[in-house]
Amino acid sequence: MEKRAAHLIADVLIEALPYIQRFKGKTVVVKFGGNAMVDEDLKNSFARDIVLMKLVGLNPIVVHGGGPQIGQLLAKLGKTTDFVDGMRVTDSETMDVVEMVLGGLVNKEIVNLINRNGGKAVGLTGKDGDFIRAKKLRIGIRDKSGVQQSGLTSLETPEIIDLGHVGEVSSIDPAIVNMLGCSDFIPIIAPIGVGEDGQSYNINADLVAGKVAEILKAEKLILLTNTPGILDKQGSLLTGLTLNDIDDLIADGTISGGMIPKTRCATDAIKGGVSRVHIIDGRVEHAVLLELFTNQGVGTLLLSR
Repeated sequence: MEKRAAHLIADVLIEALPYIQRFKGKTVVVKFGGNAMVDEDLKNSFARDIVLMKLVGLNPIVVHGGGPQIGQLLAKLGKTTDFVDGMRVTDSETMDVVEMVLGGLVNKEIVNLINRNGGKAVGLTGKDGDFIRAKKLRIGIRDKSGVQQSGLTSLETPEIIDLGHVGEVSSIDPAIVNMLGCSDFIPIIAPIGVGEDGQSYNINADLVAGKVAEILKAEKLILLTNTPGILDKQGSLLTGLTLNDIDDLIADGTISGGMIPKTRCATDAIKGGVSRVHIIDGRVEHAVLLELFTNQGVGTLLLSR
């Protein structure tokens, strides 16, 4: 049994070799979220994946979320939160909690996990080095019932939804991330940006990961989710899709709900110059390594064509 196990390990290493050779020196941006952020075994397997990527010559950059952790602390403080289209309405008090959780608690936990597994991680928010510039996100043109409208005439009065300190990326200065990534350090980024007025903004982590990947011309963007990937109407995994396929799947309702913004983030990254985007199942141990270094993978691969 021991000899057979050794041969299996050798087979795995041989299968991984061409992928390691292909991606050596390449930048891979990984969005860390979902169950992988709350399950202890998954958190540790993710940390080991990132450390191994760095050791074999890749340049991993991690962008993380933290919605559940923010919600838990707000609940302890007795503060309720409203959501619009899945986005948290963020007043000044809530933004203080967001910065505390994302830039402090969650970010430093990930840094600590990677360091404990032999890596050299450095935690950042977009305010460090002023590298993520943000602007206020205003969404929706809605009627009184809350239904999204289109084709408004000049006689109709649109309602623009103000989400408070929720932002979108206006620009990214990659200097600090490039400096860390070209050394032995692994950047761990909390999705908080700063506006022209110095205000802090909470930004969707998928969007930040996509924009960072675009600016750095990353070889890959990997989005961890709580699903196997993109599924067809029968619930089967679609392992490989193009941009045209994505448009068709959204049009016919196969891709819907919360998967639409994630998929749009992926397609925007590809249009922005990222070679490949992977939407993978973060509930699988070592999902990142399986997707990068094995023939089968564990999710959906998106390509330009």
